[in-house]
Amino acid sequence: MSGKTQVAVLGGGSFGTVLANMVAEKGLPVRLWLRDEAQVRNIREHRENSKYLPGYRLAEGLEADTRLGQVLDGADLVFVAIPSGAFRKVIRDAKAWLRPHQMIISTTKGIEADTFSLMSEILRDELPQASIGVLSGPNLAKEVAARQLTATVVASDDAALRERVQTVLHTEYFRVYASSDMYGVELGGALKNIYAIAAGLSSALKMGENTRSMLMTRSLAEMSRFAVSMGANPLTFLGLAGVGDLIVTCMSPLSRNYRVGFALGEGKTLDEAVEALGEVAEGVNTLKRVKEKSEQLGIYMPLVTGLYEVVFNGAPVAAVAKMLMLNEQSSDVEFVLPRSQDGVTGSA
Repeated sequence: MSGKTQVAVLGGGSFGTVLANMVAEKGLPVRLWLRDEAQVRNIREHRENSKYLPGYRLAEGLEADTRLGQVLDGADLVFVAIPSGAFRKVIRDAKAWLRPHQMIISTTKGIEADTFSLMSEILRDELPQASIGVLSGPNLAKEVAARQLTATVVASDDAALRERVQTVLHTEYFRVYASSDMYGVELGGALKNIYAIAAGLSSALKMGENTRSMLMTRSLAEMSRFAVSMGANPLTFLGLAGVGDLIVTCMSPLSRNYRVGFALGEGKTLDEAVEALGEVAEGVNTLKRVKEKSEQLGIYMPLVTGLYEVVFNGAPVAAVAKMLMLNEQSSDVEFVLPRSQDGVTGSA
């Protein structure tokens, strides 16, 4: 075994594959875990993940395997790029091969259905002795694969983990910034998926740039309001994991959640939109979870409420948009004008 950092990536979707390949291209030992034996053979024989990243040639040093034990053996850093619905099960399956103080980083932008747990909270539940971090930001996998200049954020309470991830992932086209607000960074990544659905829907309906701008800024206010009520730092939402990720997800047709919203705007049902996508769109499940949680906590989230009615109850978009425009006026920027000076009972 060399003195180089050994990296394991769990999850062979588009981002997991790109992440593993970036590490391999730097000459570091890296193994990628996938469930599908056919995909593993494809990577080994043709150096390509044809299901998620067709045409993207993978480095010779990237090893792919379906055996968790083989992938995790000797790993210094473990990145987990598994959809939220399967995240806990994979971590439980992986426990036997993880060291007590393993450095483990989630890249998943979602919320567990039954518990409202973020992925870092699942890691804390299942691996209480591990050193935990999250990676989030405006990181469309296909653009990273094309070596477009990209930045991301690694957040953790562990400074050594933050520094290790920055060193391992930094390249001439991929920059990693650091944060200690793990909860805020992770919530930003999960919440923006909701508003990307709204952005795709508005684009399909040919709404104008004024509408898009209003939608994104009010989305930022709404998601930061929710996150702060859950204990996050509002300043986190001015960075890459907040406004940065929101902008790219709401403006790019490469975004899975945007594409689901666009399909809904074209008149497809939710099932048809998700089926046409062929990948997990975390925003659909996150919308349902956040709607329930905001009602439990009494957090004012008119965009979430309206989008929920469109996505799950088939409400006409025009009626929901009218309802949003008739909401009581309030302050422009969250946390600047106190509610007692606002003159209204809620924030828009």
